[in-house]
Amino acid sequence: METERAAPAGLTTYTLANGLQVLLKETHVAPVASLWVFYRVGSRNESPGLTGVSHWVEHMLFKGTPAYPRGEFDRAVARAGGQFNGMTWQDWTTYFESFPAERIELALQVESDRMANALFDPAETESERTVIIAEREGSENSFVYRLQEELSAVAFSAHPYRNPVIGWKTDLLTMTREDLYRHYRTFYTPNNAVLVIAGDFETAAMQALVETYFGPLPAGPAVPAMRIREPEGWAERRLLLQGDDPTPFWTQSYRAPAALHPDFFPMVVADAVLGGAKGLGLFGGSANARATRLYRALVDSGLAVDAGSSYLPALDENLFSFSATPAPDVDPAAVEAAVLGEVERLKQEPVAEAELHKAIKQMRAQFAFGSESVTWQAYWLGFSAVVTSLEWLATWDARLSAVTPDDVQRVAQTYFVANRRTTGLYLPDPSAFSDDLNDNTDDNTDDSGEEEAE
Repeated sequence: METERAAPAGLTTYTLANGLQVLLKETHVAPVASLWVFYRVGSRNESPGLTGVSHWVEHMLFKGTPAYPRGEFDRAVARAGGQFNGMTWQDWTTYFESFPAERIELALQVESDRMANALFDPAETESERTVIIAEREGSENSFVYRLQEELSAVAFSAHPYRNPVIGWKTDLLTMTREDLYRHYRTFYTPNNAVLVIAGDFETAAMQALVETYFGPLPAGPAVPAMRIREPEGWAERRLLLQGDDPTPFWTQSYRAPAALHPDFFPMVVADAVLGGAKGLGLFGGSANARATRLYRALVDSGLAVDAGSSYLPALDENLFSFSATPAPDVDPAAVEAAVLGEVERLKQEPVAEAELHKAIKQMRAQFAFGSESVTWQAYWLGFSAVVTSLEWLATWDARLSAVTPDDVQRVAQTYFVANRRTTGLYLPDPSAFSDDLNDNTDDNTDDSGEEEAE
């Protein structure tokens, strides 16, 4: 075993001979334990023609192994009083189980088993094709989803972040069982995974269990490097989507730094000032959104019924996004002008110290609320090991608190520029409502269609 450095306090870290990175956090605040397995694979690692393969493989790993046929693990978790799930994102795929502490060994049994022995039964694979396409088609019913999907595809010229995590429907229709199984055998291996266990256990005893269940697994092949980098780009990009929903929607995104870039934390603070503090991850809403600059400029003014911003940590340069739903009879151009006004204000005027400190304090609170349970402590450890580093997690509070008004102004001037900007607008298509208009129009015709005499 190779011991690793730069770990947060109270964390035991090491690597098995097969390359599996192990993080153990012993804490006795409650008689529970949570296990997460993070794989360094997501939509970022997919090639044209195979978009959505990671999400589909995630589904297939719930379909059973010889030791745990389909449905058996679900029943075992229910009997043990636990919970479990799996998720796929751009940079990672993860599975977790949280149990009463004395039952956590079941999680080790299952995760080590499906890391090596998932079945990928051909009939199950075809059945899941139907499920995933239906999931995608359900999302397509939302014009917001469609607009945001199209915007990502336009905002990135080359990088795989341009593709939806669920995949393009054309790829979902043509992908084969062999494509899925090859992806599984390449990426879902000990040397491409991080095992995190947090909770009420003795570290030495847990190390022995980890070695028992995961130590015998063979290392996988060398993982293909993702070498694609997004070119800087020369032009601002705009797109218009029309459909049969009567509510307009506006969004605008700027390509912004990766989580390990020195400018990440100033950009996170800019997000908190503009749209509210959100912590640093995928989960949780904005704190005190009504007091933010965007809310006051758009909602309080009557220009929009809602407005916000978002910015997530990622392995590579990703998107800092604004969105708003214009109020009835408000021209979306007025909404865009108001947002650009707030962006320009951030570029021209340093944020007041009191406003900055309030935003940072709210971010610290949001992060604390989102990581107080054993389950989410384990999540953040695994997320950081894959997307950033354990040192990043251990020092994030200090890095956040070190952000100054000049830092926020500088990054606003650097990244909120036209050639990094993509704007998307959804508008109702007048032709989609023509039948309703015709139904309500008195056209002075009788039942025969002949014009009435005056």
